[in-house]
Formats: sequence, structure tokens, C-alpha cells
Amino acid sequence: MSDSTVTDPEGREKVAVPKAVTGGHRRGLAAGLRRPRRPRLWFEILLIAVSYWTYSLIRNAVPEQKGKALRNADWIWTVEHRLGIAVEQSVNHAVNSANWLIIGMNYYYATLHFIITIGVLVWLYRWHPGRYAAARLVLFATTGVALLGYYLFPLAPPRLMRGGHFVDTVTVHHTWGSMASGDLKHMSNQYAAMPSMHIGWSLWCGLTVFALASVPWVRVLGLLYPATTLLVIVATANHFWLDAAGGMLCLGFGFSLARFWYGALPHALPRPAPARPAAPAHAPSP
Repeated sequence: MSDSTVTDPEGREKVAVPKAVTGGHRRGLAAGLRRPRRPRLWFEILLIAVSYWTYSLIRNAVPEQKGKALRNADWIWTVEHRLGIAVEQSVNHAVNSANWLIIGMNYYYATLHFIITIGVLVWLYRWHPGRYAAARLVLFATTGVALLGYYLFPLAPPRLMRGGHFVDTVTVHHTWGSMASGDLKHMSNQYAAMPSMHIGWSLWCGLTVFALASVPWVRVLGLLYPATTLLVIVATANHFWLDAAGGMLCLGFGFSLARFWYGALPHALPRPAPARPAAPAHAPSP
């Protein structure tokens, strides 16, 4: 590219230095990706469907490694005994003694995990569009990093432990809908208990509702949801306490990533989505 010249007011010619456009373009592109924007419904539905399908595919494609998963379960159980928190068996047996309660918890475990999460996403999309993308990023990052846990640390749930004396409540009470029941257990990796995404997702829902809801009792329900979920995953012998801790760590990663990308946590972003910038008008050629 040849240099061009310009003439200053005193008649002297100077070489014009071309402006660097590549760096500015890249910075503008990054800023555009980081800017909260109004979500498109068709894109969000497609994105969530494809993302969950991909997550399920990868999770279930991780080798089950049954032997290693059972050894890891024994190790987790030993660690919890040393920490004095190994009460999952007592909770499991106590709740299982009330049929109506444990059957309700089985259905809770199988259904609300999806229903509440989708409901909160719809609520964000409708009432908090400026915060939706950042909150969605937290959820997606939490779920994505959980896949590393399934691959690196296969773990049998308490109900599948050898000699653990836990009650497999889904099998005993013949409830439907759980990935641990019927033919579904052959479609789902039964040894992917660490981390618990029931806790990761429910805590995401609860914190989001607590931070953004304006009605006090709704905010309280937001906090009760992950607390109830914690009781359910233990009572049904699907997870250890430490699986829940793993889910919390994954959620912490998700919030950290959103804070880095958007410069603020989702609840601190503006509620309305900024208007999309209009395309610049091109001046007519002379």
C-alpha cells in the first residue's frame, strides 16, 4: 500500500499515516459480544435445546467406569465420616419410612429440576431481558464445567454403593420419570454423580429469583428451592453432601465467568435490554 500525502494549511506536504483499523475492529467486536442485548426467542429456544442435547450426549458418552466409580464412592463416604457429616443413610431411611413423602420426593427429583429451571429462564427472558444473557451464561458455564467432573471423577450415587445399605427409593417405590428407573437407566450414565447439577441448577434458580424478584415471599421461595433440593437428593440416595458442594463450586465458576465477560454479575446489569444500534447511514458518492 503506498503512502498518501496531505497538505497542511501552510502549504507543506506531509505523509499521511494510515489509521490502524484491525485493532479497533477487534475491540469493537469484543465489546459488541459483551454488550447485553435483547434476546431473540427463536434463537434462545434453539440454543437451549441444542445445548442440553449436547450436554446429555457428552455426559452419557463418558465411560461409566463402574469399578472406579464405586471406589470413589467408598472414598467419599470415608471422607464424610472423618468430617462428621456422613448422615445421608439416616436421612434416606427416615424419609423412606413415610411412603407419601418419599414418593413425592422421587417425582420432585425427576421433574422440577427441568420445570423450575426453564421457568426461571422464561421469567428472565420476559421481565429481565438486559440480564438474561449474563444469567444464561452462568447456567451454561456451570453445566459445561460439570462435564469435567463426570469425566475426571466418576462416582456412584449412594443407592448404588456396595454394602452401603441405602434404599434405592425409585426402584423400591416404582416411580416413573427418573433417569434411574426402567429403560431410562440404560440411556443415562448412572455413575456421573459428582458434581450434582440438581444443586447447581437449583441454586442458580434460587439466587436469581432472590436477587431479582420484587415480592418478598417469592424471594423466600427462591431460597427454599435449593435447600429443599438438597434434602431431596440426599433422601432419595442420589447424591452425597459432597456432590452438592461440587455443584456449588461449578456455579461459582459460572458466576465468575459472567462477571469477567460482562463486567458485572447478572443482577447488577440493567433490567431492560439496550436498543440495538442502528446501522450507520452511508453518504452518497459524489
